Amino acid sequence: DHHLPGLAPYGGKTRQVMIDVDPAALAAHDLSNNDLMNALLGANLIIPAGSIRIGASEFDVSVNNSPSSIDEFARIPVKVVNGATVYLGDVARAHDGFATQSNIVRVDGKRSTYLAILKKADASTLAVVDATKALLPAIRAAAPAGIEVSLDSDQSVFVRAAISGVLREALISAALVSVMILFFLGSWRSVVIVCTSIPLAILVALIGLYAQSQTLNIMTLGGLALAIGMLVDDATVEVENIHRNRHLGKPLTRAILDGAHEIAVPALAATLTICIVFSPVVLLSGPAKFLFTPLAFSVVWSMLASYGLSRTLVPVLARMLMASETLDHGGATAAQAQSRWQRFNRRRDQTFERVVQAYAHLLSEALQHRKVVLGAAVAMLVALVPVAMSIGTDFFPEVDAGQMRLHVRAPLGTRIEDSEHLVADVERCIRSIVPAHEIASITDNLGLPTSYNLGFVQSDSTGGQDADILVALTGEHHSTAAYRRALRAALPQQFPGVHFYFQAADIVSQVLNFGLPAVLEVAVEGQNLEASMEVARSVRDRLQAIPGIVDVRIPQGVSHPAFEVEVDRVRAAQLGVSQHDVASNMLTSLSSSALVSPSYWLSPKNSVNYLVALQTPLDKARSVDDLLGLPVTPSSTPAIDRASPFAPARADAPYLGSLAALRSRNSKPLISHSAVQRVVQVHAGVEDRDLGSVAAEVRQLIATQRLPKGTQLSLHGQSESMNSSFTSLGIGLILAILLVYLLMVTLFQSWLDPLIIMVAVPGALCGVLVMLALTRTTLNVESLMGTVMAVGVAVSNSILMVNFANECRQSHDPGALAAALEAGKTRLRPVLMTALAMILGMLPMALGLGEGGEQNAPLGRAVIGGLLVATCVTLFIVPVVYSLLRLQAPNKAQLDAAFEASLREGQVEKSA
Repeated sequence: DHHLPGLAPYGGKTRQVMIDVDPAALAAHDLSNNDLMNALLGANLIIPAGSIRIGASEFDVSVNNSPSSIDEFARIPVKVVNGATVYLGDVARAHDGFATQSNIVRVDGKRSTYLAILKKADASTLAVVDATKALLPAIRAAAPAGIEVSLDSDQSVFVRAAISGVLREALISAALVSVMILFFLGSWRSVVIVCTSIPLAILVALIGLYAQSQTLNIMTLGGLALAIGMLVDDATVEVENIHRNRHLGKPLTRAILDGAHEIAVPALAATLTICIVFSPVVLLSGPAKFLFTPLAFSVVWSMLASYGLSRTLVPVLARMLMASETLDHGGATAAQAQSRWQRFNRRRDQTFERVVQAYAHLLSEALQHRKVVLGAAVAMLVALVPVAMSIGTDFFPEVDAGQMRLHVRAPLGTRIEDSEHLVADVERCIRSIVPAHEIASITDNLGLPTSYNLGFVQSDSTGGQDADILVALTGEHHSTAAYRRALRAALPQQFPGVHFYFQAADIVSQVLNFGLPAVLEVAVEGQNLEASMEVARSVRDRLQAIPGIVDVRIPQGVSHPAFEVEVDRVRAAQLGVSQHDVASNMLTSLSSSALVSPSYWLSPKNSVNYLVALQTPLDKARSVDDLLGLPVTPSSTPAIDRASPFAPARADAPYLGSLAALRSRNSKPLISHSAVQRVVQVHAGVEDRDLGSVAAEVRQLIATQRLPKGTQLSLHGQSESMNSSFTSLGIGLILAILLVYLLMVTLFQSWLDPLIIMVAVPGALCGVLVMLALTRTTLNVESLMGTVMAVGVAVSNSILMVNFANECRQSHDPGALAAALEAGKTRLRPVLMTALAMILGMLPMALGLGEGGEQNAPLGRAVIGGLLVATCVTLFIVPVVYSLLRLQAPNKAQLDAAFEASLREGQVEKSA
């Protein structure tokens, strides 16, 4: 506990000194629980007496204030009657025992003590789990004989598997990208040059993340995996441009310098574009911000590092590795002209040349029928509107973490012993549905420790009738959702009258719920609690009729059996007792003196303080008569005025039944408040349907619900976070597009060229929508981040196209149509390479394989879909738009020239 703060123990029995009162003996000696408690407090003190100086020495003085053994508690005097002393042992039994158990934990069918280890918000899950495992040997060594200590389950299993999956995806992506580069450039030296930038850029990104106090987790590693396809973009474009210049007959050094110079501005614009499109994450709030800010920073650091390496390391490596290559007239290396690989390269080059010619023919046709092409593009854009409307929305992809958390609620008032038998039967039912080899462990947590505040417990448990069953599945398990559906169908039939529902079990779902026990919560607020409860029942029944909604429940129970003691205050005053005296005697008898006046005993054997609890044993209070027969006397007075047990005898102690009446009623086991107002909550989960459509129906339900005066309904949960995140990302994406446009205006010195480049943005959005619709993927924060990425890459590819067309017109001004055609033919290879690098890099992620793969799959699918269509737009639509709008040949630094001209005009006017 010293090394692991944040322990929450469940189950087991708390050791303490028990003083079990015998009610019959208590009545025979005319005593009450208050008398015994006063005597116990007076005879069990842990205080020093002080010190005394005698002669040249100073002596500490101590008093036997506390019994030296548990047996000595029986010798504590309580009262003297006619010269005879009544001892504590005459009316009670002191023994080394345990508190009355209100919380039972079973692990795989055996009673256990369960320690839930809670981490701080900024702590690493893996670090906490590893520290716990490191402490286990020492804990086992210190445990008494026969005690087995083991690690039941931990969230690191899913986290480690997810991280391994991300790393595996990154390695596969890097391999696929390398093969693609080798195929297009046909040189292993080019592959080495390009791929060297991947680990170095990742290293720089890790340094940047470390400087920001980020940790290696699913999101940061996911950002690095996402960036792998783009890390090679800058280097790929530069190496391809060097190859192109060498094929023009330039010496290697000149080819490197010209190749680097030609793409300096477009490469900078492309890199800054990617960084800017991730700026919307700063507008996120809540859990979405904490989830996606690390991902965005991973990409930004990686891209900045990639650009820096492409400007520095790539030219150096190209000079070192390509120096030994001498090209023949066909562009082949002479030393390898007859090798199989070179022959393959020649065939590939010939095939690609035919592809270029076919593309040139198609682009020429498109340029000759520009209005038809643009009209078809606009028509396709309009046709995709229904597709966009059909795509569902979720806050976050559903992740199968292999955990189920089933809440069981027996009829209110069920004793915890009976609940334990019920849970054992439920566990057998679970094992009959889920195969044994797929179950790692089943942990049952019944009731609640009496010392726990319900407001800080992540459960709906309110008493012995409640239990949480956590089922941890092995790595090789079938769909967890399928098992949940099977259990929902089987359990109510086998256990009528018992309520079952599932709660968030895995770490991802709990974070996304942001403290709520369910995905959706309808809060009923009102002054009249009964009226609010009636509204809540109506809402619950209507929610159950909405497709996709599961596990509907009202956590506040409605009928918990209870007794209310109505004290006759006049009669009590006549008998010399007060309301406080009655409550104190009852609390001591039923819940122990630990809750009235705590007393501790220091064990001489181990120097550990143990609570001393005086109470009536459960087997001595089994009826209403036992309760009404409870003696009542005045509570203790302050210690300095406490009467001696040897004071004169008082009048006979009255019984509870002589001054109070007992009536049966139903009580509320749980009352919730929101902003001081009483609230009744209706919780519900969502399964087999998207959250957005379900939340829309719930809002419609709330709008049509008839409410009594003073009552109002509100919807909380993931739908709130989803709407907030979507709004923030939408606004942020618009601002990012505007910033990208202004950036390109600055770099290109033109207002028109950036507008032509931005034509690729609608294409990327259309591709995202089509891919999400085809793969039946919802629009969620992950797919939105993929959309942001697709937009950035699409814009960067369009920059290459427009920049080369401008260079053509600046060098020999062939006209807009010819420049567009020449730019398309020349930039076909780098555009295809960058797009394919990104698509291949995202392919493992889009497949969603491995543990937690579903989390990043929408992101990969959105990127792939967006780039497939955006690449076609870049290759065909962007040249068409360029030929229509770029009628005048661009001049270098035309904005600067215009600015200088305006300055000159201003000076002329001023002089005039």
